[in-house]
Amino acid sequence: MSLTRKVDRGERHFGDDTYFWDHRHCRSMAGPRPVVLSGPSGAGKSTLLKRLMKEHEGIFGFSVSHTTRNPRPGEENGKDYHYVTREAMQAAIDRGEFIENAEFSGNMYGTSKAAVQAVQARNLICILDIDMQGVKNIKRTDLNPIYVSIQPPSMNILENRLRDRKTESEDSLQKRLEAAHVDMKLSKEPGVFDVVIVNDNLEEAYLKLQDALLEEIQQVKKNNMPS
Repeated sequence: MSLTRKVDRGERHFGDDTYFWDHRHCRSMAGPRPVVLSGPSGAGKSTLLKRLMKEHEGIFGFSVSHTTRNPRPGEENGKDYHYVTREAMQAAIDRGEFIENAEFSGNMYGTSKAAVQAVQARNLICILDIDMQGVKNIKRTDLNPIYVSIQPPSMNILENRLRDRKTESEDSLQKRLEAAHVDMKLSKEPGVFDVVIVNDNLEEAYLKLQDALLEEIQQVKKNNMPS
């Protein structure tokens, strides 16, 4: 694929973070409609996602993102993230291999087209766990996903959840809280998400998430039935 000229790209800023979009590099992909699952770290996305994939086995596939950050204890390369160097990721971005990419706390994150296509090729609903920067990027493409936001009941509850993890430095935690504040505000803007779920009760939040995706779930089940 030819290198994208900088003039063809848009540039937007969120605080100190910069992200890019390139509408020419993402055309509608064959397969079930993807789902963009977004929300602050600590809102409960991973818990809801794991249950969804367990209860609807053979329906969903997870798009594994790339990152330049180091793995946390227990994380596996290729399963939680594709852990790559900054140089390798930047080169892939320049080749137009990413749908979206962003930088947060000095680390790069992004979703490659190959990661989404690999899931859709298996006739599965591709789940993209993406932050608000990525949501803004994807809205500039032709991917046409279902946009779902998972939000915490309050900033205080979110802060307690993040502190209980004991995986963040104080500086990193404060940056996540600042990002969460922006995220919660933007999630209330009309037209950004198809559905916003406040995760104050895990069971209720799960049922709302499942209901939002029920039509796609039923379609995949129908398509995958033996003829």
